[in-house]
Amino acid sequence: MPFRGDISRTDFARSALAESFDTIGIDGIERLLPHRYPFLLVDRIDIVEPGKHVVGIKQLTSGEWWARGSSTNGYAARAEFPFSLLIEALAQAGGALIRDLSGGVPGAIAYFMGADRVRIRGAARAGDELRFDVRLRQWRRGICRTRAEARADGRIVLTAELTTIVRPG
Repeated sequence: MPFRGDISRTDFARSALAESFDTIGIDGIERLLPHRYPFLLVDRIDIVEPGKHVVGIKQLTSGEWWARGSSTNGYAARAEFPFSLLIEALAQAGGALIRDLSGGVPGAIAYFMGADRVRIRGAARAGDELRFDVRLRQWRRGICRTRAEARADGRIVLTAELTTIVRPG
């Protein structure tokens, strides 16, 4: 039976999926992570599946600290977001996974341990919207391994496997 209604099937699926997200805004991220401006690199986190899959969002602007002084031919709008900060932003987005995996233990501390199989596929520039897709691969004895992907306006710019260790506070 064909889908009938005012919106298309894909729009309906997107709206139904968007309603199922638990979204963490900037205030919640500041409670979750110890980072503050200018090193807080995630604007919003959508929890798609608690403890399994999160999506972080960051809007890049030319007025941010990393873009100053890095203009090419005088155009600050074309400043490239550093790849090391992309990895850090992926790790920060993954912090929402840790919250659900640690069972809400008060005082639990997560330490970012490393990035393996990092593949740089393109550049993210001021004006792009970054989307950090982080999925759980393995959780064992307080060690979290994730598969992470950063996209800038739909283009894959970086993929990596991240390792984080969680210790009681």
